[in-house]
Amino acid sequence: MLTDFGRILVFFLIGTIFVAGGLIGSWVLRPKRGYPTKLSTYECGEEPVGKPWIKFNVRFYVVALIFLIFEVEIVFLFPWALVFKQLGMFAFVEAVLFILILGVGYVYVWAKGDLDWDKPSPQIPQYMKGLGVVSKAEMPSDQTVSVS
Repeated sequence: MLTDFGRILVFFLIGTIFVAGGLIGSWVLRPKRGYPTKLSTYECGEEPVGKPWIKFNVRFYVVALIFLIFEVEIVFLFPWALVFKQLGMFAFVEAVLFILILGVGYVYVWAKGDLDWDKPSPQIPQYMKGLGVVSKAEMPSDQTVSVS
């Protein structure tokens, strides 16, 4: 048993030496001449405009996450396609059920408006003296908004 753990230790040490050797070797051999063009931000051959640290709209991330969720789920259809003939009607019913569940998720995301790129601005309720909390649609036009 000790020799099995010894083999793991030797493998770990060789891997550590390999990684450390690559990092140290590249640090020693690399050219150390920095100049402004080399140190500037690279944007696919375009001249960099503005600051590199800008805020992105959260819509980019939401759409990316929705894509990843559905993409990962669709990958499960490939193994199903390989064994479809062997499993017969059972595989077909399971696949239809799986696609229906994905369809329900898709309809939910669509109904929620996460697939719309231009999302309408939220209606934030306001507090009005004497009326309480009201939305802009319920707000009388002759009254001014009082935030307390």
